[in-house]
Amino acid sequence: METWIRAADDERAIGVIAETVDFLVLDKPADLLSVPGKTQQDCLEARVQAHYPDALTVHRLDMATSGICVMARGKTNLSDLQQQFEKRKTTKVYEAVVAGHVIGDTGTVDAPIVCDWPNRPLQMIDYERGRQAITHWRVIDRYHDQTRMELKPITGRSHQLRVHMRSIGHAVLGDHWYANEQVRVASPRLLLHARALGFTSPTTGEDVHFSSPCPF
Repeated sequence: METWIRAADDERAIGVIAETVDFLVLDKPADLLSVPGKTQQDCLEARVQAHYPDALTVHRLDMATSGICVMARGKTNLSDLQQQFEKRKTTKVYEAVVAGHVIGDTGTVDAPIVCDWPNRPLQMIDYERGRQAITHWRVIDRYHDQTRMELKPITGRSHQLRVHMRSIGHAVLGDHWYANEQVRVASPRLLLHARALGFTSPTTGEDVHFSSPCPF
């Protein structure tokens, strides 16, 4: 990783994996908002724009999730990259550690997701009102009472991976929203990391792929 964006009073640094005239590929630390919240202005967007004023948010990672995300340089590139995400022309790979031993080595969760409105921002599976949500998964390794998973979301619903893992009985370790107390306290952070991202460069038309080593 070539460069870092650091805040003077915060040990969480943002890695700049790639910098072009079209986009920035960034490595977001866990427990940092992607964009400003209602009561919290410190976020990935604000920190990056302090160094790159033309950087614009294309997509978001949950605050608790670490890993790769891309920001566009300017509005034209923003439109191009957002269209790629909306039309599912990007490739996204996550890594997670979940509770228990997952049965089987590969599989797919196809379960629609909708906002759990009385408990927002939580999400839930709802086959009548939910929007289509698909996640492919593969077991990387199994430990005593945990499983390391590779997750490939085809859709991009809010909290999709966390909700889908809970739906198959294997919540992500450290998940304070979707796991029981035993699984929540099993890790001081959410063990979910955006490990790889692929998309097309708006200017060159080249397919580009970037990765970030899993920190846990």
